[in-house]
Amino acid sequence: MQTILSMAKSGKKTFRESAADYAALAARIAERRFEPLYLLMGDEPYFIDSLTARLADAILPPDERAFNQTVVYGKDTDAGAVINLCRQMPMTGTRQVVIVREAQSLRRLEQLSLYTASPCATTILVLCHKERNMDKRSQLYKQIAGRGVVFESVRPRDYEIAGWLAEYIRSRNCTIDAKSVSMLVDHLGADIAKIANEIDKLMTFLPEGTSRITAEHIEQNIGISKDFNNFELTRALSEKDMARALRIADHFARNPKENPLLVTLGTLFTHFQRIFIVNYQRWLCRRKGTPMPPDAELARMLKLSSAFFLKEYQQAASLYPNSRVFAIMGLIREYDLKSKGIDSGQATDGELLKELLLKIFVLR
Repeated sequence: MQTILSMAKSGKKTFRESAADYAALAARIAERRFEPLYLLMGDEPYFIDSLTARLADAILPPDERAFNQTVVYGKDTDAGAVINLCRQMPMTGTRQVVIVREAQSLRRLEQLSLYTASPCATTILVLCHKERNMDKRSQLYKQIAGRGVVFESVRPRDYEIAGWLAEYIRSRNCTIDAKSVSMLVDHLGADIAKIANEIDKLMTFLPEGTSRITAEHIEQNIGISKDFNNFELTRALSEKDMARALRIADHFARNPKENPLLVTLGTLFTHFQRIFIVNYQRWLCRRKGTPMPPDAELARMLKLSSAFFLKEYQQAASLYPNSRVFAIMGLIREYDLKSKGIDSGQATDGELLKELLLKIFVLR
């Protein structure tokens, strides 16, 4: 049986496809539809760890795991030892589980093909191959793909986190508003294991019956300010509200560890980059005499998780012509260098941010 889940047309898996494959495989595990071989590989450890935990919990009943479930680490063993484990008969029950963590470090890994060519019916072998993919040209890979499951775990790009986060929360029978998504992504970055852990903790603190996570929930339980964050800062810039932007910058200056300047500068650069794209599309459509792309298509161009955010960029584009946007993006690059100690003098990160914002607001 060949099971490699979805395959991108280009042959290169995307994060979105990887997340969909994860959900499909998790569902099959919950239905107790098991295969003799599992290769969980790639550079995003969260999916690999989660699937491994699901398999470890689902295949054997708790009273059999002490006898029939073996976990070894690649750096501490070799292919021959793993093969011997796999060929043993279960001590009790009808099957055993062998989990190889850090399989990318397994000595003589390719020799596992001696086993995967004809896996035992009573053994389920799980290979956790992190950091990189197994060579897809290898005999071992082809045998596992032909007789079991290959799952490729792809690390997300920054702009893909928000969509995944909203979907993860939906899988927990809850929803989340757009501002809350932005707050979490800005605060937690692209580490989806960390995000999932924070969401799981948050769900335990929510009042019973809560069906929607709000900015207030996040402020109360995770400690991220609902009024002073990068989402509110970019919105203040979009609306040319200098007083509010400077109040937020002042809060950042007083709480630099929770609001690192490099993250804020990256957010600002992406924000004005999107405004540039909207302005360019407007110019292009006027030149060609064609209508603007539909909102869904424009949101994809801007790499937005939802068209919900599009209105802000459309309004901001009317206030910031691209000649000004170019200058602002140049300023952000300049202050990125200053944040790294180049020509910054003795200025603190908070002072640099305030200085940058003032220059953006007075720019003509």
